[in-house]
Amino acid sequence: MTSTTQNPHPEQDRGVERKIGTITLARHGRPALSRKCWLSSDGYRDWWRRYDLGGLQTGQTPPQALVEAARKADVIFVSTLPRAQETAQAVVDGRDIITDVIFVEAPLPPPRTPSWFKMPPRLWGVTARIWWHLFNRNDGFESRREAEARADRAAQMLIARAEQGEDVLVLAHGYFNHMIGQKLKAHGWHLTLDQGFKYWCQRRFEKG
Repeated sequence: MTSTTQNPHPEQDRGVERKIGTITLARHGRPALSRKCWLSSDGYRDWWRRYDLGGLQTGQTPPQALVEAARKADVIFVSTLPRAQETAQAVVDGRDIITDVIFVEAPLPPPRTPSWFKMPPRLWGVTARIWWHLFNRNDGFESRREAEARADRAAQMLIARAEQGEDVLVLAHGYFNHMIGQKLKAHGWHLTLDQGFKYWCQRRFEKG
């Protein structure tokens, strides 16, 4: 008696390669909380807390390119934070989304400074990111190493879906999207569309 082992992927015998989908990382729309203020380091910590709790500035229209990307996506992942959730409401046209805390923004703990020392939120953001990223100071928040491990888990989750042939869209945050993008590159994915990191902008990655 002889037995025959069947090829589980007969399409490969016919010279048909399995489709690998794309991975698109998009930043949320413009938040409502004003940046036109001067804050101490403690004030910035409170400002960032309110930023995370707040949604988008009213009256915005998402770019048609992002709406089209959402329409074409097979699966859409969204950060749990309100500004990402409201971005999804604006672009997905009622489609199902997958909300996952793994995509929330990396923390921005500023260095402790005297109460008289004040800067606008934009400068505090740059200072806090350098403090966190270059000097690995996290002030009890998620560390850089922990965030990088989270970004790698997120990247591998996205890759698994794309390798099933799905086009994947993520609606999340500027810096953590950057971190995921670095992990995608490390896993052999290439940036094929780069709109930068401004609000509503996309960065698309493809395999090979």
